Amino acid sequence: MNDSSSKPASTSLAEAAIVELRRGRRAKISKQARVRPSDPRDDHFEDLPVSANVSKHGIYFVSRRSGYYKGMRVFVTFPFTSTHDPMNCEYLAEVVRVEGLPNSKTGVAVDLKMTLNMNASSTPSSRA
Repeated sequence: MNDSSSKPASTSLAEAAIVELRRGRRAKISKQARVRPSDPRDDHFEDLPVSANVSKHGIYFVSRRSGYYKGMRVFVTFPFTSTHDPMNCEYLAEVVRVEGLPNSKTGVAVDLKMTLNMNASSTPSSRA
């Protein structure tokens, strides 16, 4: 009986640790993103996955591409409509989790490190 009572405690501790890693709540938003590697040593690709959920600091998306790895640095444009859209916002991000999913799909969580294309008038320090 002691074994069965210790299992739920360890499970709840693991769940608590996962929750603590997240800095904010997630919203279920399905929008297209554009993902490209930022490291020239990685093979070049342009992936157009759809997000499953997003937060202020991260995006989780589902891709058909299998080349993602934990620690990989990528450029993420989110939301993405076209390459010529002036409203596109591009981020430097790091892959923090990769999950194999059914039907040869991959779940990828990225941590948004910094915005790359904000103009000087929209930076947080210049706001009144």
